Amino acid sequence: MIWEAFIWFAAAAVILWAVGAALAWVGKRSSALINYGLGILVFFSYILAMWISLERPPLRTMGETRLWYSFFMAVAGMIVYCRWKYKWILSFSTVMALVFICVNLLKPEIHSKALMPALQSPWFAPHVIVYMFSYGMLGAATIMALYFLIFKKENTTAEEISTADNLVVTGLAFLTFGMLFGALWAQEAWGTYWAWDPKETWAAITWMAYMLYVHFRIARPKDWSTAMWILILAFICLQICWWGINYLPSAHATSVHVY
Repeated sequence: MIWEAFIWFAAAAVILWAVGAALAWVGKRSSALINYGLGILVFFSYILAMWISLERPPLRTMGETRLWYSFFMAVAGMIVYCRWKYKWILSFSTVMALVFICVNLLKPEIHSKALMPALQSPWFAPHVIVYMFSYGMLGAATIMALYFLIFKKENTTAEEISTADNLVVTGLAFLTFGMLFGALWAQEAWGTYWAWDPKETWAAITWMAYMLYVHFRIARPKDWSTAMWILILAFICLQICWWGINYLPSAHATSVHVY
């Protein structure tokens, strides 16, 4: 599967997602889910075809991980819509997925079959896929935080805040599993579970930021606005961990995660 075909799959998926989002706004729930689900299947079919073409999981480059993030953002949006019936979530998740699709189109990366020795591990695929799923769930939680702070404000209900809580707890659980898989992978590849590499350091900071959110919600359940700001701060830490460290001089000098 050549990279140039991505635009056609992405366009078809985004159109289906946009139609699904529009149908959600007018209350046509079943049709919205069908269209949105078809969009997810179209997008995943490209990931699967790329996997077959490359003869390896498409998880090596930032462009490849952005594919998974776009996919999981759409999945997270659909989960929230199915469970809590928020009409707006499909629109927001579509926009978020589209942003990362556009980044990939504007900044395509080389997708070769070659994998460096450290990536030729059975922990490679589960580690990154679990992380990308957690990023999708935590991204959806951040969308909700922004929605509450900007649009709902004082009209936000405890039930709505609990939706963000559920997304964070789910995302944090998968984030934890991703870190554990990464530690096992590091032991296999480099002989140590944890080396305080810049990527690992920011992974720990991100994990602690989301733990801070969870504990703050337990300690001060009525102060939801502060909790939402903590959630946004945690998502910023997540972005630094995911791609921001690639621009840090210290990471280029010492990180085994930058290649």
